[in-house]
Amino acid sequence: MSQNPQHDPSGGAVQPQPAAKFDPAADHQNKPRLRAIRGFMAMAQAPDGKQAPIMGLSDARQISEKVVMTVPAVQMILPLMDGSNDLDQIVQKVGRGLTRQFLEPLVAQLDDAGLIEGPTFQAMLAKMRQEFDSSTHLPPGSTAAFADLLVKQAAEAGEIAADAPEAQRDELAARKLRAQLDAWMDEALRGEDDPTFDRLPKAIVAPHLDYPRGWENYALVYGRMRVTDRPDRVVILGTNHFGVSTGVCLCDKGYRTPLGACDTDPQLIGALRAALGDALIENRYDHEREHSVELHVPWIQQVFGKGDDGAFPRIVGVLVHDPCVKNGESYDGKGVALKPFVDALKKAIASLPGRTLIVASADLSHVGPSFGDKEPMPEDSEEGVAGRNKVFEHDREMLQHLVDRKPAELVSAMAWQKNPTRWCSIGNLVAAAMVADPAEVRLLNYAAAADPQGVTMVSSASMAMW
Repeated sequence: MSQNPQHDPSGGAVQPQPAAKFDPAADHQNKPRLRAIRGFMAMAQAPDGKQAPIMGLSDARQISEKVVMTVPAVQMILPLMDGSNDLDQIVQKVGRGLTRQFLEPLVAQLDDAGLIEGPTFQAMLAKMRQEFDSSTHLPPGSTAAFADLLVKQAAEAGEIAADAPEAQRDELAARKLRAQLDAWMDEALRGEDDPTFDRLPKAIVAPHLDYPRGWENYALVYGRMRVTDRPDRVVILGTNHFGVSTGVCLCDKGYRTPLGACDTDPQLIGALRAALGDALIENRYDHEREHSVELHVPWIQQVFGKGDDGAFPRIVGVLVHDPCVKNGESYDGKGVALKPFVDALKKAIASLPGRTLIVASADLSHVGPSFGDKEPMPEDSEEGVAGRNKVFEHDREMLQHLVDRKPAELVSAMAWQKNPTRWCSIGNLVAAAMVADPAEVRLLNYAAAADPQGVTMVSSASMAMW
């Protein structure tokens, strides 16, 4: 059993931490109840010097940043950690040589990492919520990590000292990020017959893929808005990847990136809360580490800049659930359903002065063994190419429902087919189309990011609606 490592956000090697100790007097350790976790495989050096597979366990809700590394065989143990079995019962049910001497350190590590219910996790949760509620703007996560990478590259090239003051590094991070966004927009639109929009769209669609994989579809739509009217507010409709909300979930915070801060819009939020109640923000903590909204903010800041008031456009972030599950109702009947939210947002936008831009932050298909498929789709095999083409054909067929201005048919088709390629953003796509109620929809580009072996492929699109 390995020690409990701490995740290294810099992307370096995971460093082991002192091993946690099992507490025989702790009820939550004697009857462990596993929280929602994600498992991933890695390779590690075994005592004999050879490479061996190892399993990492992390928090699916991203409340804890700690990771537990252990042996793959724990897959037989974890399902029994549901709070109903004590350790002796788990040992008996699993058999196969499992002992308490192995199980106790595992439980201690899971507890230390906040991956089982108990005081440790509750303390992590309380701290996260306190920090969330104490700030007016959400701190940068994904965008800061990308900007840090640009600074690291600049340091390696000798543009800045490795031990440069933080203020100098922050200034360089902003400058490098702005330059990179501009370069991507210039590159994406080079040779395009229509490199600009003649007016601000009502809504756009762009991915929430990381920038290295998704930059083209971000750039193709944001780059075309560099000469349009500037929106007064932007409503970013994202995907709830890690949270617990069963319906539409709004954030009452602004957003901060390496380029600065965007305030939220209290007038719009007030109108939505008046129409939909506090259930709309009850699970606002779901936004704490959600990347699907944040990744759009630097593009908005760079393309539209600051207005006469010296501020960037105001931003309201909203996470939209999957309408295919219960035809748009919340999963448990207690959250905010899709149709009331759409109606309230349309009414609020119509009542407020100025221009509003809706952004659907949407990734489409997620295929390959990384997402549960049995077989990869390598680019150098006939079967792999055929599999990829089948995904592309399905994606374009589904996107056509949006181009034809029939979002309800997209929901029906995906529900009937049971979303076979795992689109993750049907909710925000449909909500954007319903709120915009466009007379024209343009599909600007469709693309898929995949590794050559076909283990992971994620598709996305860029679109505009007027």
